[in-house]
Amino acid sequence: MKVKDVLELPSLEEAFTLAGHSGLHRNVQHVNMMDAPDIIHYLSKDDLLLTTAYHFKDDPSALLSLIKKMHEQNCAGLCVKTKRFLKELPADVLALANKLSFPIIEIPERVALGDVVNNTLGTILNTRTNELQQAIHAHQQFTNHVLSGRSIDELLQNLSLMIGYPVLLLNQHFKLLTQTHYDEKAPESSKKWNTQNTSFFLKKTPYSCFSIRDTHEVFSAFPVPTHEKRSGSLLVKENLAELEQGKILMIEQAANVIAFELMKESALKQYERRAKNEFFTNFVDGKFTSKDEIRSRTKEFGLNCEQKYILIATKLDRNEKGISFTAHQMETDVVYEFLEEELESIPWPCHFFLKGTVGVIFVEVNDRWLGLHETIVSALQHIQKGVLASFQRTISFGISSITQNLFEIESAYEEAIDALDTGHFSGSMQFIQTYQTKDVTELLRVVPRQELKKFYDHTLHKLSSHTQDEEQRLLHTLSVFLETHCQISETAKRLYVHRNTVIYRLEKCEELLGKSLKDPDTTLRLRLALRIGTML
Repeated sequence: MKVKDVLELPSLEEAFTLAGHSGLHRNVQHVNMMDAPDIIHYLSKDDLLLTTAYHFKDDPSALLSLIKKMHEQNCAGLCVKTKRFLKELPADVLALANKLSFPIIEIPERVALGDVVNNTLGTILNTRTNELQQAIHAHQQFTNHVLSGRSIDELLQNLSLMIGYPVLLLNQHFKLLTQTHYDEKAPESSKKWNTQNTSFFLKKTPYSCFSIRDTHEVFSAFPVPTHEKRSGSLLVKENLAELEQGKILMIEQAANVIAFELMKESALKQYERRAKNEFFTNFVDGKFTSKDEIRSRTKEFGLNCEQKYILIATKLDRNEKGISFTAHQMETDVVYEFLEEELESIPWPCHFFLKGTVGVIFVEVNDRWLGLHETIVSALQHIQKGVLASFQRTISFGISSITQNLFEIESAYEEAIDALDTGHFSGSMQFIQTYQTKDVTELLRVVPRQELKKFYDHTLHKLSSHTQDEEQRLLHTLSVFLETHCQISETAKRLYVHRNTVIYRLEKCEELLGKSLKDPDTTLRLRLALRIGTML
C-alpha cells in the first residue's frame, strides 16, 4: 500500500501531512515504532516510522540527519506526535522533507501509536492475502486456459483485460510474437526493437522498466523463463511504479504459464525440424530414387518441384576461444534459430534446413529476378549484423546459381557449399560468397598435387627417355600443335621451323607414346598433362 492509503485508515483520519506531499506515493511494506538514538540501524526499505520524537526534544534539528538517512534507505515516511515532546518541527526540517519528497505526518496526541501500528499492519496483511488469492485464481484461470487448448493470444487478451493495460510477448531474441490490440502505436514501436542489442535487462531482477527514446513510451518487462539460455519477455505498456502489487503478481503468473506453453511449442518444433532435416539430408545424398517419390516428399515440406530456387549455405565462422563441441553445437542451434526468424526480411519465400552444422536456405525465385542478388546480399548482411550484435559471433554465406527446378537441388547444394568453402579457404570471415564456375586450372587445383604428378608422369613419361634438350623440343612442339587445334602449318609458323620438321617431331611423339594424335581422348589427356606440367 502507499503512504496516501495509510492516511485513509480510521486510526489516522485526523492526521495530516506536514511536508513531503509529493512523496505520498511511496510504498509501505512494514510499520516500525521506536524511540531510540540509533533507530536508523533498525529500519529497512519501505518502512514507515512512528515516533514521539522523545530523543529529539532537546535537539529538534537532529531530525535533519534522520530524514536524510531514511530517504537514502528508501523508507516510506515519518509519523510524529509533535504535541507530545515537540511543539512543532523546525522549518529547515520541513524544507528538507519537501525537497526530498519525504512525507512527514503529524499524529494527533490522543491517538495511540500501537493502534496505528496494528491498524496499518492488519490492512497490509489483508491486502497481501487478497493479492495472493487473486494471483492463485489468475494462475488457475491461465492454466485451465492453456490446458483447454486455447491460444496464447487469447491468454494475453484476458491478462490485458484483468490489468487494464496493453500486453506484448517477445521471444528470447526480443522479437515480437504477439500483442493485444489496445494501442495501434505498439506495433510501430516494436519494429525498432529487433535491430537493437536488447540483452541488457531481465538478468538478475524479477522485472525491470525501460522506455523508447523516440516515442517516450514506457514498458514494464517481466521474464518468461524457458529452456533457452535467454529469457523471453512479457511487456506491459505502463510504468512499473504505477502497477499495483496484485497486478504484478497476475503478470508473473501469466508469464510462468506462458513459459510452459512456449516450451511445449518448442518441443513440437524441434520434432518437426528433425523430420525436415532428415528429409533434406536424404534428398541431397540421393536416397530418393524416383521423381514421383521426390514430389510426394517435398510437397510435405512446402517445396514445389517446378519452382526455381537459389540455395544459400551458411555456417558460423571459426571461434578462436576454443569452446567444447557441445557448447559450440548449442550456440550454433541458437544462432540458427535466430537466423530462421530473421529470414522474414528476405522478400521471397524461404525454407530453412540443416545438414550437420551447415544451414541451408531455399529461396524461391521467379523469372523477374532483376536485382535479386543485391536484395539477397542486403538481407544476408542485415542477418550478419544481427548475429554479431546478439551473439558476438560472425557468420558467413555461400550462394548457389539459380536452379530451374527442384530436381537440380543436389548440384545447387554442392555449388553453395563450394562457395562457402572458397571463402573459408581464403581466410575470410563474415563474408557472402557467390558461386563461380571454375576453369580447368581451378578444377585441377582441387586435385591433390601428388595425384596430378602421377597423371603427368603416366601420360608423358615415355618422352623423357631422350636427352633433356630433345625432350623439351618434343614437348614444346606437341604443346603448340595442340594449342593451334592440330594445324601443322600454323604450328610451323609459330615455331619458326619447316613444316616437315613439325611432322617429323609429331611422328616421333606418336612413336614414343604409342598413341595417335588424331584420337580425341589422347589429345585431351595430353592437353591436361601439359596444363598440369605448367602448374607443377
